[in-house]
Amino acid sequence: MDKISFDFKGRTAIVTGGAQGFGLDITKRFLRSDASVIIWDNDQKMVEKAIEDIKSPNLSFNIVDISNYSKVEECVQEITQQKNIDILINNAGITGPTATLWEYDIEMWKKVVDINLMGTFNCCRTIVPNMIKNNYGRIVNVASVAGKDGNANASAYSVGKAGAIGLTKSLGKELADKNIAVNAVTPAGAKTRILDQMTKEHVQRMLSKVPRGRFLEVEEFTSLVCWLSSEENTFSTAAVFDISGGRSTY
Repeated sequence: MDKISFDFKGRTAIVTGGAQGFGLDITKRFLRSDASVIIWDNDQKMVEKAIEDIKSPNLSFNIVDISNYSKVEECVQEITQQKNIDILINNAGITGPTATLWEYDIEMWKKVVDINLMGTFNCCRTIVPNMIKNNYGRIVNVASVAGKDGNANASAYSVGKAGAIGLTKSLGKELADKNIAVNAVTPAGAKTRILDQMTKEHVQRMLSKVPRGRFLEVEEFTSLVCWLSSEENTFSTAAVFDISGGRSTY
């Protein structure tokens, strides 16, 4: 049972990267709170597994590469012909390789930034007009403390997440006179599959810098995202919410 409950009845949410990790837990919490959820993910097997496991009539999906603007725009046009998009959770992201900047593969650099930053831009760019028309919206961009502090040997990821923070502050101010809130959350290491993309040494170094002495629990993160996505959040916008356990730079 959820310790914190919110009412999302009648609301439609898009959760990018919603088939796993943070995104999957957010999807489940929204569904338990009576929202309709559309998962956007490019991993068809993971999406099909999530759909099969959850078995909810209020859950649907699109296979989407969020770094592809045309595909994102096409999906938004199809959805908004039938309903409004009330909530956008920009959760999809990749960490990329662990490497120094001068040794970083150029194509991988572009891919990491395209997904973490351009993907967030693409989703906001195409969905915000519908929110403006409907005079309602909640956007939560999942950034990272790496975007605030910079992580050694993860420059592309740090840049992408820093850009997402800047986008949040700018867009939030642009929409501040409307009933649309745009906020970012900056988690540190959490118990998700993203840790599998890192070396054991990097994971241990991350853990050693968190005064709480443990990684973030997914459910703790989801509770924060749900509040920011709810009608109860009537004032906070263009803000960045740290949920890092008091960690210092990695």
